[in-house]
Amino acid sequence: MATLVAFHAHPDDEVVLTGGTLAAAVAAGHRVVLVTATDGRMGTEDDDTRMNELQSSASILGVHRVECLGYADSGYGPIFYPDPPGRVRFARAEVEAAAQRLAAILRDEDAQLLLSYQTNGGYGHRDHVQVHRVGKRAAELAATPRVLEVTMPRELLVRVSNVCRLLRLPAPYDAETVRTAYAPQATITHRIDVRACARQKRDAFAAHRSQIGGGLGARLFGLVMLLPPRVFGLVFSHEWFVDPAAQPGPLRRNIFDG
Repeated sequence: MATLVAFHAHPDDEVVLTGGTLAAAVAAGHRVVLVTATDGRMGTEDDDTRMNELQSSASILGVHRVECLGYADSGYGPIFYPDPPGRVRFARAEVEAAAQRLAAILRDEDAQLLLSYQTNGGYGHRDHVQVHRVGKRAAELAATPRVLEVTMPRELLVRVSNVCRLLRLPAPYDAETVRTAYAPQATITHRIDVRACARQKRDAFAAHRSQIGGGLGARLFGLVMLLPPRVFGLVFSHEWFVDPAAQPGPLRRNIFDG
């Protein structure tokens, strides 16, 4: 059995991008450690909501250990706000310092696999881009044997966005972002079937209730959470990764396949 460390930017990213994969790894007997760069707080507010939700989500997925590097959320969009008093936004963190903290966890766990992000951070979020930089350097420092970068097929996102516009529903990303988001399908090395973990992924999603928002998006979220696990599994059936050290070829079906 192996130990994998999943490194994410914010509480809730662990479910959206890797929830089924983490639950499946636990079910297979592997040790799973979850690390977030930020606690989800934008400022100095004394609010543990996001971290409590993260702990609930991790418990549902079966994660063995949860750690947070403690940086402030950098926010998404054109405005990059100053650091809050006494805190550093993750996108402004010194890469070497942050990587040393993550590397200490990798060494402590003798991790064989690190899940991190791609160079573009998926959809360009500054904290997600920083996860790539810090994760890559931490793996070097800790001599972690393998790194997989979380992704999604760009072509799938284009199709979903087109359907959303046709039905006048909120799309996951704007059209400009989708054109360069995540990875072309031909470059993806791992496609993981997570249907068997649909109930856990759905319930872990639901744990992050503070991120639902309001309006139509909230109503759609509520409807998705009501889907039976079998139906939820059909909608969110796979998760995808790129091995930056491998050549594209036949898709691997297990994250531990090199």
